Amino acid sequence: MHMNFIAILVAALVPMLVGFIWYHPKVVGNAWMKETGLTEEKMKGVNMPLIFGLSFVFALMLSMSMQMLVIHQMHVGSLLQHHQDELKDPSSAVGALFKTMMDNYGNEFRTFKHGAFHGFISSLFIVLPLVATNGMFERKSWKYIWIIWGYWALTFTIMGGIICAWQ
Repeated sequence: MHMNFIAILVAALVPMLVGFIWYHPKVVGNAWMKETGLTEEKMKGVNMPLIFGLSFVFALMLSMSMQMLVIHQMHVGSLLQHHQDELKDPSSAVGALFKTMMDNYGNEFRTFKHGAFHGFISSLFIVLPLVATNGMFERKSWKYIWIIWGYWALTFTIMGGIICAWQ
């Protein structure tokens, strides 16, 4: 199984695109600013190119790891990773097994819907516990926690769908 770098790059744009919409003042931007204690004045003077640049690097990291969460076939390859030479040789036992598996099941569950489901579930069981734990210790409100998790739930859902469906 190989990485689809085009899908990874496209999915890495999702956090920014969703963020532009999610954090718009007419969506939840004003509520988010209130919950974080930010003001328009505090937002001025920050290094936005650095923030967006690092955000894109982090989004690439998320996209690359999202493959393991939404593409089941990646697990077959990981089970056999210690047999790289044999995997490349379809006449070997491992190579024949891998070829048979991929011929029969290589496209199973490779839909946007399936990837979106796994993306959402990942946000629920990975992102929500992280955001909620940090939020509670930082004495943030539950409104803040739901705003942050909602953004990541939507983002992971779309990223998962793109990465899973794009073969």
